[in-house]
Amino acid sequence: MTPVFSRAVADAKSAGTPLVALESTIITHGMPWPQNVETARAVEETVRAEGAEPATMAVLDGTLHVGLEPEQLDSLAQKQDVLKLSRADFAYALAGGKTGATTVAATMIAARLAGIAVFATGGIGGVHRGAEASFDISADLLELAQTDVIVVCAGAKAILDLPKTLEVLETQGVPVVGYGTDTLPAFWSRHSPLSVPIRLNTPQEIAAHARVRAALGMKGGTLIANPVPAENEIPSDEIGKHIETALAEAERQGVAGKDVTPFLLGRMVELTDGRSLATNIALIKNNARLAARIAVALKAEGV
Repeated sequence: MTPVFSRAVADAKSAGTPLVALESTIITHGMPWPQNVETARAVEETVRAEGAEPATMAVLDGTLHVGLEPEQLDSLAQKQDVLKLSRADFAYALAGGKTGATTVAATMIAARLAGIAVFATGGIGGVHRGAEASFDISADLLELAQTDVIVVCAGAKAILDLPKTLEVLETQGVPVVGYGTDTLPAFWSRHSPLSVPIRLNTPQEIAAHARVRAALGMKGGTLIANPVPAENEIPSDEIGKHIETALAEAERQGVAGKDVTPFLLGRMVELTDGRSLATNIALIKNNARLAARIAVALKAEGV
């Protein structure tokens, strides 16, 4: 499978400029218009400001695009009925000429195909609350166990069961790294009651860690948990009440499967009078900034 590179990404590859992968479900399923396209552009510019080139991933009419032209980004941001692609249906979209936005798992696969080592997202998927009955566990966790990409996030989405999510990651042997923190960030909040197994404090330390993992022949990704900036966080005791309300509404309405996360994130925007969206935007930019610095440090390390 040969992806199509945008002009900017192709030029960056030729020049040896570090690349940072970005997902597209945040555009199609994570935010409303026009905040989605505004945020996408702002995140791309954040990456460029740190000396790297962004590569937003999407499947357009059955073709994998690594980096989107401005007009493609605009079109995708307004398009209806875009597939939400994970590992299970990625090939289906490509084979069937479909248009789909990439989740964490699909973006990791696309990044590996394109030779991109670092990926910035908002929050990863994980173990859903009540998974002991529903068995609802995101494919993101298993992708991290097998695909060699460094994923920078603000932790798992706080709507999930964080202790079970961390346990699955540890069971799968995924390094969970707190960036400048000893506790697992909880997406909108900087801290959770959970400790992270590893703490690293600079992009250079992360790059050195990646170099040693590569030398050992260790497969799979590394999760970098980067707390949302303090000025943008919503404290866990405040956001927790809204999460419980949104979860109860989802259960009453029978929302399930891939529809759960977009529903909950949308309700959180309403319940917080827009604060959760502002925090979401801030943490994505923060993660993109760190991912770009890691990509630059990896190049310096020769990884």
